[in-house]
Amino acid sequence: MTASRGETGPVTIGETTVLPGRSHQFDVPFARLPTGTWESMPVAIVNGSKPGPRVWVSGAVHGDEINGVEITRRVLKQLDARKLSGTVVAVPIVNVLGFLNQSRYLPDGRDLNRSFPGSTRGSLASRLAHLFMREVVSKSDVGIDLHTAAANRTNAPQIRADLDDQRTRELATAFGAPFIIHARLRDGSLRQAATERGARVLLFEAGQVGRFDEECIQMGVQGVLRTLHELGMGDFGNHTPPLQSPVEIRKTTWVRASRSGIAHVDVHLGDRLEEGSRIGSIGDALGGRPTRIKATVGGFVIAKTQTPLVAQGDALIHIAVPGVEGQDEPAVRRRRR
Repeated sequence: MTASRGETGPVTIGETTVLPGRSHQFDVPFARLPTGTWESMPVAIVNGSKPGPRVWVSGAVHGDEINGVEITRRVLKQLDARKLSGTVVAVPIVNVLGFLNQSRYLPDGRDLNRSFPGSTRGSLASRLAHLFMREVVSKSDVGIDLHTAAANRTNAPQIRADLDDQRTRELATAFGAPFIIHARLRDGSLRQAATERGARVLLFEAGQVGRFDEECIQMGVQGVLRTLHELGMGDFGNHTPPLQSPVEIRKTTWVRASRSGIAHVDVHLGDRLEEGSRIGSIGDALGGRPTRIKATVGGFVIAKTQTPLVAQGDALIHIAVPGVEGQDEPAVRRRRR
């Protein structure tokens, strides 16, 4: 991007330049395949006609987490470069090879979200991470990175961010997810690398791998538009205010299986639990000798396993402990699965 932040000017990513008041979709090559052909990362630039922040929106850093792909596509339909203040760079599929293989990982087995900031001489994951940092992150003020739970789990909609940074906290609140979680930075993650480069990053988690969850997608679209509005980038007529203020979380803990067996988890995403309350049971193959599962702390269910077959020590549910006593129960309208 050739203009300084907060000014109008042409935006350049790779070999493509987009003038103010224009939008353009294109591909950025990142790897030559064994067939000799190039694999490319799809990119869209919406370069506003008025000055403002520069924001990236990314999906499928983990290739099987596809809700973010649809969220990004729908957000792009709401943006008009002629009315936008600032620039939005959208990368719906960062891990293209993982996406094509319906895999969290790249073909070399590496996790792209543990490979940032990357390098020009490392593995394929490291090179892709370096490209994304150079072409997108280093030229942005704010990032919105879209994820789901890992395989065999589902997540309640939540924002993970550095809530000790006041402006980041304001953006996380504006997004409007039921939960905002103060989350530590993980080594090699996009959020860590981008934060070290001076960007503010929101990480949205909602749903599960390998499928579109319409409720999560709608919440993600609305959240991105609310965040752009909070940044002063425009008034997006199709975005609605959140139902209520999010619950702030400073502590989370996993309840794990005390034994192997077949688990029945009877709680749902968004449920409020008391410490010691029953959340399900684990039994053997014939249904005998069930062991009760209890909540180890009081709080909200923000994630749960989707598979009944568990081994001792497997994570069953993730409980978020509210940071402020007496906060209202969030309006998480989830289907009872």
